[in-house]
This record gives sequence, structure tokens and C-alpha cells, in this order.
Amino acid sequence: MHILIVNNTKIPVAQYGGTERVIWWLGKQLVQMGHRVSYLVEAGSHCDFAEVFTLNPTIPFNQQIPVGIDVVHLNCKVNEIPTIPYIVTVHGNSNEIIPLDINTVFVSKNHAARYGSESYVHNGIDPADYGDPGLNKPRNYFHFLGDAAWRVKNVRGAIKIAQKAKIKLRIIGGVRFNINQGIRLTFDPRIRFDGMKGGAEKNTILSQSKGLIFPVLWNEPFGLSIVESLYFGCPVFATPYGSLPEIVKPEVGFLSNNVNALVDAVQQANDFDKKTCHEYVMDKFSSTQMAIQYLVKYETVLNQQALNKRVPMLQHVQTEKFLPFTYD
Repeated sequence: MHILIVNNTKIPVAQYGGTERVIWWLGKQLVQMGHRVSYLVEAGSHCDFAEVFTLNPTIPFNQQIPVGIDVVHLNCKVNEIPTIPYIVTVHGNSNEIIPLDINTVFVSKNHAARYGSESYVHNGIDPADYGDPGLNKPRNYFHFLGDAAWRVKNVRGAIKIAQKAKIKLRIIGGVRFNINQGIRLTFDPRIRFDGMKGGAEKNTILSQSKGLIFPVLWNEPFGLSIVESLYFGCPVFATPYGSLPEIVKPEVGFLSNNVNALVDAVQQANDFDKKTCHEYVMDKFSSTQMAIQYLVKYETVLNQQALNKRVPMLQHVQTEKFLPFTYD
């Protein structure tokens, strides 16, 4: 099968990146499984295992599909519906009640259900990008991983939990002074800001962490940072929103929207087994599992069947800016 993976960003990603890394891992795994992959992405992209074409939003999309493609895998909006079999993966949230494509795939069961759909594929990571999880390494801090400038990621909550628990916290994806956070300036010496980290630098931090503190205030579509952290044996302490209850099982983490409950759980982090966390990811959330599930979606549309029984559409508009997070 020859699959064309489409996105409106550049690959490979230089720093953190979410969708860019997922489509890279997917393409790499599909090639390893004997399929042919091409990318249609932003100018300046390159890839050593697949042919790369440049996406031009000013040209009709169907004119840009290379000859010989069997199925198109869209990860962004394009200017016309493909004339050959295709699927569309939605990676984020929308708060508009508008119809989506009948061949839409979401990234978690919860994500799909919020749009009245049962069509989803969990993201999966490539273990080769992470290497040795360092399960026997000494660990003396916790970490937060995400865009700290994005208020729904709730770095303030993570800091509050760390301070009440009297633990060290390293924040990957944030800086000590941030005007986007309503002029947040954190002086606590136990809180370390590492900024944006990727590759070996990020892996080193995760491999020496006792756990991920991730108190998001929105319905997380998937949460790549959760799976990355679990890979390194880090249990997850987070809020029960979006995909988190289906991903963070009791044996690998604790969920609550109450600060004190999360503080208590963090203080018992050593009760979680690092090997169990790592093996859970290898069994459920690797790029191999992701590719296998996407191949089923490709075969479905190649057989001229839709991925959804009805057009997916957001079921309920979220009126509150942030989901509940209590401090008492």
C-alpha cells in the first residue's frame, strides 16, 4: 500500500512538536511493515525513509497528490476533498458545532465520543527515539511536560502541588518569568524551569524523574507527554479530564481535580512500579500498535466504507474557560 501523509507543518520537528512527531513515527513504522509512504508537508521538510513533496495551499489539493497513491491520510485541512480514498485525523479540540468529515479519526475514545463518534486511534511513540528508560536510575524530582504558556495545561497547578508536597519540580516547556501567565514569576528554588527541550536533553530529564505532574484544565485529546513519561517509568499524577481516565490506569498513576488529593498521591509515588509503567506503554502505546490500527482504517476506506456511521459533530459546547480544579 502507498500512503500519502499530509500535514501543513515541517518535518522532522526541531524541538518538541506533537502532530509532527506522531506522523513521523507512523510513516516510519508503516515503511518497516513493508508499505510505501510519502509525505505532503511544508516546504523545507526532509525524510530519510519516505519521499517528501511540498504542500502548496494555493493549488487545488487533488492536483498535488502524487501518481500511485492508494490512500491519503490528512492531518490538517486542505482546500478540497480528495478524489481517492482518504481519512482525516483530528488531533485537537474545537468548541464549534460544525460537521466534520465522515472519514474522521480521533486520537482517543473520549475525544471521539465528544463528537458523537467511535472512530479513534491512540497515538503511539517510537521507542527508538527514547532509548534506555533508565528504570534503575536514582530519581529525586518530579516533572511537568507541556507548553506552560498555554493556561489549560495548568503549570500553576503543577507548581502548587509541588510546593504543598515539598518536592522538587522541573518544568519542561516553560520559563520562570512568563507574561502570558498573567505575569507569573516563580522564585521557589525547588522549581526549575528547563524551557523547551527535545531529544536527548528531554529524555535525560524524564529518565531521572519520579513522576509527571499534569493537572490539565481541559479535555485532553490524547496527551503525548503522558505516554512519554510512562515510558521512562514515571507514574502520572493528573486531572481526570478528556483521554486521561482511559490512558492513566490505577496501576500507572492517580487522577483527581483536588490539589490535596494529588499532593497525597505524589508523596506516595514510590508505591508505583517503574517497570509496570514502561511495559504498559510498550504494550499499548507504541508506533507499532498505532500503525496496525491505522492500517485497518486505510483498508476500510479502500473498501469504500465510511469510518463513521454519521457525520461527527461536537455534542456539547464547553462554556467554562477552565475545568474545575479545587485547592481545598
